[in-house]
Amino acid sequence: MQVEQFERSLLASELPAGLSEALQVLWFDGRGDWDAAHGIAQDMPCEAGAWLHAFLHRREGDLANADYWYRRAGRRRPEIGLDEEWRSLVEWFASRQQASD
Repeated sequence: MQVEQFERSLLASELPAGLSEALQVLWFDGRGDWDAAHGIAQDMPCEAGAWLHAFLHRREGDLANADYWYRRAGRRRPEIGLDEEWRSLVEWFASRQQASD
């Protein structure tokens, strides 16, 4: 799935079939459903889950918690806007899903 397709899917009433957990997090976040996105991310016991968890806490404005999760993911909080980070995460995880399909 390309980023543009993913962004268009945000207009649908239901989660598109076949999305990875990471893309599900980003889909719910893109629709403004932080709680649903966070619920999925916090149940992902991996580096990707920590990275997404960090992003969500950054969006929430809880930077101390976000920085903790960025460290758990082996990353630093980026110096870009939230929308730009969201898009880069979609690109990253969409490319991984395509490679595994």
